[in-house]
Amino acid sequence: MFYSVMADAVVVFHLTFIVFVMLGGLLVLHRRAWALLHLPAVAWGMAVEFLHLYCPLTPLENSLRLQAGAAGYEGDFIGHYLIALIYPAGLTPQIQTVLGSVVVLANLGIYLWVILRWRGRRNAA
Repeated sequence: MFYSVMADAVVVFHLTFIVFVMLGGLLVLHRRAWALLHLPAVAWGMAVEFLHLYCPLTPLENSLRLQAGAAGYEGDFIGHYLIALIYPAGLTPQIQTVLGSVVVLANLGIYLWVILRWRGRRNAA
């Protein structure tokens, strides 16, 4: 039971991290200090997608599932949990490049908004 709960916790953390990579720049609008956590997270997310790296959270989850007596899975987190919903054909390097590009474009847009907002505040003062 413990290992199963821990594996589920890894899944929740993994998904939270992915959402943070995608949208964490919005937190920077609230507090600039978030950029200190968000920018490295974005760099990691881009590296995983563009360089086709294997996130260490996936083997951790699989290991915990095996210790719980359940089966692990092949591939990576996105391929197992998300791509099956969005892209039933499975995760390919081309899809990873698209996902990485979405991360870049979304965050460029958010940070452009952050910079324009900061400049607006300085000009108003």
